[in-house]
Amino acid sequence: MFARDSRLRQWLGQWLPKRPVTRLASPATAGGGQGDVERVRRQYLESEQRFRALLESLPKVAVQGYDRHRRVIYWNEASTRLYGYAPDEAQGELLEDLIIPDVMRDGVIAAHRAWIHEGVEIPAGELELKHQSGESVPVFSHHVMLNEHTDEPLMFCVDVDLSDQKRAHRDLEFATRFDRLTHLPNRQTFEANLDEVLDGCRRRGLGLALLYLDIDRFVEINDALGYEEGDRLLIELSRRLSEQLRATDLMSRVSSDEFVLAFPGLHREDDVMRVLHKVQEVFRRPFGLEGHKRGITASLGICLFPDNGNGARELIRNADVAKNRAKLEGRGGLQFFHQHLHDELVRQHRLAESLELALDNDELSLHYQPQVSAVSGQIENLEALLRWTPPHGQAVSPQEFIPVAERSGLIHRLGDWVMQEACRQRALWRDAGVKLERIDINFSGRQMGRHDVFERLEAYLRRYGLGPREIGIELTENVLIEADARILEGLRSLHHRGFRIAIDDFGTGYSSLSYLKQFPVTSLKIDRSFVRDAPGQPEDRAIMEAAVFIGHRLGLEVVAEGVENAEQLALVREIHCDLVQGFYFYRPMPAAAIERLLLVGVVPSLGSLLS
Repeated sequence: MFARDSRLRQWLGQWLPKRPVTRLASPATAGGGQGDVERVRRQYLESEQRFRALLESLPKVAVQGYDRHRRVIYWNEASTRLYGYAPDEAQGELLEDLIIPDVMRDGVIAAHRAWIHEGVEIPAGELELKHQSGESVPVFSHHVMLNEHTDEPLMFCVDVDLSDQKRAHRDLEFATRFDRLTHLPNRQTFEANLDEVLDGCRRRGLGLALLYLDIDRFVEINDALGYEEGDRLLIELSRRLSEQLRATDLMSRVSSDEFVLAFPGLHREDDVMRVLHKVQEVFRRPFGLEGHKRGITASLGICLFPDNGNGARELIRNADVAKNRAKLEGRGGLQFFHQHLHDELVRQHRLAESLELALDNDELSLHYQPQVSAVSGQIENLEALLRWTPPHGQAVSPQEFIPVAERSGLIHRLGDWVMQEACRQRALWRDAGVKLERIDINFSGRQMGRHDVFERLEAYLRRYGLGPREIGIELTENVLIEADARILEGLRSLHHRGFRIAIDDFGTGYSSLSYLKQFPVTSLKIDRSFVRDAPGQPEDRAIMEAAVFIGHRLGLEVVAEGVENAEQLALVREIHCDLVQGFYFYRPMPAAAIERLLLVGVVPSLGSLLS
């Protein structure tokens, strides 16, 4: 049967391995001999068997044969796997009763009749057919008619299973529109949905509140507990938040630990605060992590439509700006968007660009402020202070550009520049015979986060042939409190080799004096706010006296910062501070001015200063 029409073989040749098939020879070509006839007949039967075997061996190609009444006459094993019917179950059954969905039934019957009676072929294409269980089966179906224009036409359907391709397509579509972990809409889908909601709000004159949520210290959770626990937290948080949403509200996970929520129809301030209270309530219950209950907080930024933006992207951006400002306030911060926040962000972005150009164009310099002996007035050390003066503009304060450098990541380039310049200048003064103990360099918290920060410092020291006593380090106490084991170990290593390490702005952080015994430090610098008010404030004086007493008992050097008048100097001498730094003696000066001062060796008379 299969060898009588070559079209089925020709089409199946696209799917089957190429094998030669011997055709039945005519008596003329066979030479008329009986042996030749038997040989050709045997070749024909072998060809028929090979062809059947090939059909049965195709794992993904289901082949069915139907007679003129659409009853099954052939059903291969792949058809059983695809549609569920065994060959004996399918044999003699109608095509439309087996695998044709009800909605397609009449159309399939009409198409088959049109091919038989009118010669209108059924085109190949993708179809959704029916499994024995009733489930849908996606296939690419091709149809071949044998014995056309006879009383016994036969139709063969060759179906290729598309389930894997369809599943992959669905998975890809899901991945492009939804978050894999929480199954929430991703940012792109959320933006599209939000724009539709905003259109409705405009038509109906409604407001909308957009909330940007950022889990505080989520990176620490991942690092300490592992990504699986972090994922569990995100899933649980998305579930809790979803429980607080109305049917018209929207929510999306827009990044690793950030969510945005939209609440249409909010008009009054108390409505917005009610929604915020519901979101904050989610965090008042602890989360189960690694078998323990842990408190989690989040920073929230809020913006309103139409007051703070007209489109989805603008609203999300502005809520993000407000969220970033909330994070500066500490854990669990809340901030509404105001235009000045965006203006400030734009200004800081431009300042970061200018700062990067300043690094490229050598616009930075170091000024040096002496630390003098409270007893003799002799200059002992210098603190290196970074200065930035653009060629066509006023100097930019470090209080302004250092935070920008930390947020933009430029702090590492700045830190490298300061280390190299301070070491270079210290080596120049050494070679010139300038009498000086050391130069102290300030390190920021973000700078300390660099894994090789200490190695880079020591590399600059080696480059300029400096020892550990010639360059010191100043850190705020909060940097030490938040330091991880790697940073503390690096500081201990420097300390053991003779480096001087000072706690800057001591007394303004959140540590207690008991921490001092744990940190590898050599000196305390009492913050200028205590020095300024101590002559008239007994509380500030008491704090200074306690700091000096404990510092000395621990063998630490104590420096008073911000001494600006004789009364303050008399006080710091009275409570036995070791060193004094402030405008009363010297302001920060460029390297050339400091060099002249050190070479001349002028020492102010303390008696005249106190008179």
